[in-house]
Amino acid sequence: MTISDFLDNSDFQSMEKQNKFRFADVLLMSLGHFVHDVFSSFLAPILPLLIDKLGMSLSIAGVLSLIQRIPSLFNPLVGLAADKASVKYLLVIAPTLTATSMSLLGIAPSVTVLMLLLFFMGVGASMWHTPGPVIVRKVSGNRIGKGMSYFMVGGEIARSVSPMVILGAVSLWGLEGTYRLIPFGVLMSIVLFIRLKDIEITGRKKEKVHSDESVKKTIKEITPLFFTIAGLTFFLALMKGALTAFLPTFITSKGEGLWAGGIALTTLQISGAFGSFLAGTLSDKFGRRKILLIISIVAPLLMLLFNYAGENYAVPILLMLGLFSFGTTPVILAIVNDNASSRPSFINGVYITLNFVIGGGSVFLVGVLGDLFGLFTTYKIVGFTAFLAIPFVLLLSRFGIEK
Repeated sequence: MTISDFLDNSDFQSMEKQNKFRFADVLLMSLGHFVHDVFSSFLAPILPLLIDKLGMSLSIAGVLSLIQRIPSLFNPLVGLAADKASVKYLLVIAPTLTATSMSLLGIAPSVTVLMLLLFFMGVGASMWHTPGPVIVRKVSGNRIGKGMSYFMVGGEIARSVSPMVILGAVSLWGLEGTYRLIPFGVLMSIVLFIRLKDIEITGRKKEKVHSDESVKKTIKEITPLFFTIAGLTFFLALMKGALTAFLPTFITSKGEGLWAGGIALTTLQISGAFGSFLAGTLSDKFGRRKILLIISIVAPLLMLLFNYAGENYAVPILLMLGLFSFGTTPVILAIVNDNASSRPSFINGVYITLNFVIGGGSVFLVGVLGDLFGLFTTYKIVGFTAFLAIPFVLLLSRFGIEK
């Protein structure tokens, strides 16, 4: 075979395409993540209004976050389906479903209806987050960390913008008028429908996927790694959940206005977007474990500083806190997808389920602690417990994650 024949070989060209970072497709997924998560992040900014309207305790408010994560329990099943046949059109529907349910929160007449709307939002989130990273993995070539960073930065920017979007809508139309935002989610679904028709999700197109034993083998192989990931995720999620779910409530409890809480959350989320982008990208160069170790040391220190800092230092510390505390997800997603060769959607679905359940449980626990001790003391507690993520990061070396 001549060099010319080799270069013309279709297998070589296919391999070259697989290793190429397809920026336009990655950017599309980041944009979709942005629109979806703008809507999915409406709860925290208007939570003080909903607490007043429906007479909820902080414990019940914590349950709300748990309710919207219940559908994530079925993510592995969605992942198994995605490994057999493309379910990308579930992803297409997700922005519309999430936008509709979250834009109707203001008209909920009772806590029960509020929980029902949040449950449907959770369905939309499951439909988006299970196949989403798998597509990103396929179009990122050999730069998975970078691709996950772009994907996650869309979500983090969304959570930065979301408080201003929903509070602006409340200012314009009142709490009951936010349903006017629904068309933006529908428009994103239309764009995704048009663009995704040429992108194949399933990574097992030419294989027969029929063995229950194969699924059990996959579960057995990933369980030790996922136990370690669960440990580091839990202790950092307590801190992150306290910030993302209760920061506006924490700010307003100190006598500040609703907009002050929204601005504080936006400040945190904007810096978190940069943190997500940098962490995943840097992990490609310096190693996943090293980046996670830095985060696990620095973020808790900043959390404790935030508790004791005066008003003049609160914003700078929030900026640094967001930069360090939001970088874990793209790095862990890269680790998961590095180990997701045989059943990528299933393994990714297991992680998303794990992440969502831990996140929801953490917010609930923070709410209970807030009722028992007050949010100020709770913020100190989660700052100290976040250091317990460090041993789990060190344990990653057992799975070949050396740096």
